[in-house]
Amino acid sequence: MSTDVRADTLMGAALAPLDATRSAGLVIVFSLFIAACAQFSIQIGPVPITGQSFAVLLTGALLGSRLGAAAVIAYLVEGALGLPFFAGGGAGIVRFFGPTGGYLVAFPAAAFITGAFAEHGWDKRYPTAVAAMAIGSVVILLGGWAWFTILTNTPPVAAFKIAVLPFLAGDVVKIALAAAVLPTGWALLKR
Repeated sequence: MSTDVRADTLMGAALAPLDATRSAGLVIVFSLFIAACAQFSIQIGPVPITGQSFAVLLTGALLGSRLGAAAVIAYLVEGALGLPFFAGGGAGIVRFFGPTGGYLVAFPAAAFITGAFAEHGWDKRYPTAVAAMAIGSVVILLGGWAWFTILTNTPPVAAFKIAVLPFLAGDVVKIALAAAVLPTGWALLKR
């Protein structure tokens, strides 16, 4: 049976061979991982600082493009259906129409893109892992910024100061930490 986890991702190599049941299990486990990281939330305005982007990017890099995006979509569906999985225990489809909706909608694309880079070996060296995750982070921030600008009818520069600027320093730290996991994991796997 074909699998969505490619052997050239860290989880694919560590758990190979993966069948459909194991792949589905990974989707569930990683959706719960994202939900747990979302609970680390600091309210700084209409958009909180959370651990979601860290978890989304790491999920994509570990699982690859398709399975990583599937785990993120599962997380979004779980939260939309009412499980308290969004930032600070939030839930419901209404979250997609609030100030954080653009970030949420961008999460699957960010996981897919980061996962695609990982499938091409970008997760094996720290500098390229950082680059892959930075690109994924830009996707999230652009989605959030665009939605916030439209939703609040705020001029783009002012919206940037609210929806992007406060998150840049934290994203650098999250990317540095998440990217460190990848080459370290590959090194441990080779032992």
